[in-house]
Amino acid sequence: MTRWMEAGDRSVERNPIYVIVENVRSLFNVGAIFRTADGVKARKVFLTGFTGTPPRREIEKVALGADRAVPWTYCADTRSVICGLRREGVQILALERTDRSVDFQDYPYSFPVAVVVGHEVAGIADETVSACDASVHIPMCGIKRSLNVSVACGVLLYEVLRRLRSHEPP
Repeated sequence: MTRWMEAGDRSVERNPIYVIVENVRSLFNVGAIFRTADGVKARKVFLTGFTGTPPRREIEKVALGADRAVPWTYCADTRSVICGLRREGVQILALERTDRSVDFQDYPYSFPVAVVVGHEVAGIADETVSACDASVHIPMCGIKRSLNVSVACGVLLYEVLRRLRSHEPP
């Protein structure tokens, strides 16, 4: 099942950044991810698996209109989203700590790029991680191994935006 919504001003030039949200249960986290995607002018958000979709009061409460401003698509199968983006030349990165993941600050990003984030506890499905070009992680110095999914997504998206801007002419 695929549901698609083109929202917002089509004349707005968006950055070559995509967000794939896999199996995120909290609608408040989904709303926060939309708000961050709007903040970096992401080209599109893909909601997959059992991730909730707008319109929902909980998403709207946190997104504050970003769910209507950022283009989004729902597709049950994350892998088909990844395959479609890869055919368009998009680099696909899982935000997931793995045996081979790289510190997000050290990764050599290329554009366009898609960031995959996953379930609040279980993370991104193994088959999804293996379909990605690479995995990046946010180093943790405390007792916890990860940040909240929407917070982690925000940290990574703003690093991606910083890298994109560092390659643009002044």
